[in-house]
Amino acid sequence: MTLVAALVLLAGLGYGSLLLPMPYLVAAPGVTLDTLGEQEDGAPIIGVDGAENYEHDGSLSMVTVQYAGGPEHRLNLFTLVTAWLSPSQAVLPEELLFPAGRSQEEVTERQTVQMNDSQTDATAAALNQLNIDYEAVPLVADAVEGMPAEGVVEPGDRVLEVDGEPVPTSTTGNDPEELVGSAYVVEQVGSREIGDPVDLVLDRDDEKVEVALETVEGEGGSSAVGILIADDMDFPVDIDISVGEIGGPSAGMMFALGIVDRLSEESITGGARIAGSGTISSDGRVGGVSGIPQKMVSAQRDGADHFLVAAESCSQVAQSAAYGELDVVQVETLTDAMDALETIREGGDDLPRCE
Repeated sequence: MTLVAALVLLAGLGYGSLLLPMPYLVAAPGVTLDTLGEQEDGAPIIGVDGAENYEHDGSLSMVTVQYAGGPEHRLNLFTLVTAWLSPSQAVLPEELLFPAGRSQEEVTERQTVQMNDSQTDATAAALNQLNIDYEAVPLVADAVEGMPAEGVVEPGDRVLEVDGEPVPTSTTGNDPEELVGSAYVVEQVGSREIGDPVDLVLDRDDEKVEVALETVEGEGGSSAVGILIADDMDFPVDIDISVGEIGGPSAGMMFALGIVDRLSEESITGGARIAGSGTISSDGRVGGVSGIPQKMVSAQRDGADHFLVAAESCSQVAQSAAYGELDVVQVETLTDAMDALETIREGGDDLPRCE
């Protein structure tokens, strides 16, 4: 009787443990969205106003990851084990998406801001690629608490000069890869030795303000002063991108390619089905993102011929259930992506693939 009671108790505890909520997420292949396609109401996903625009065959699809779980909807152990055994899903610590102290609403709001910023940067990068001029005025968004800029700069300050050199704000006549606006400011500050001073001239309410700051170590080990900076963009073309409730910055590269295709008389895909994932900066640099294994499955499922990723994301490729079934091409800049598409259009095979 003692043995039977112990077994029943053990079985009950085991079953109960399977139902306990756990602080983990499940990442699964999400939806794909062709940036050259249309919304449900028939309007283009990338709308263009103020310039001649075109529609072409082929596709340039952004891919997503679908997450389940979170602080307010925790999954049980049985669900996590099932996902862990799935070749197309991944089990991740909850804090990767929901840092301690941040609510689900705050995370959603941050992802929305990142999506909006990525669309602005994608527009800038695409116009650079097409040699279309625009203005990028660097503005202070805020100062980081505890950093040298706190209490010195104010939101809305316009950065006019760095170390006596005017900040370039117009792409007119510039090389497409030449930095302007906030990208120029960030590069000038981050490229110096930690501890070196930096002199800024700001425009505050139409008055010039001179400030001297000492650089400290920032994220990634580069020099920083703790200024959160963004560009006030003035584009000659109105670009409107509509993707519903999708958030985050990882579709930036595909947005930029989609804009280039819409503004180009000739198709940049040559009719091929292209998918990809990577952030974009206004100067065209493509950054790595998470969830590549699941995004590759989404791309393969939807019939993509090639998958573009940032070079720094190549380490994730072999983890995908679609590894070996999908042609994965690495890029570091928007120009690299355009060169890869040119090779694909011409039927070539000399592509910089992820190893």
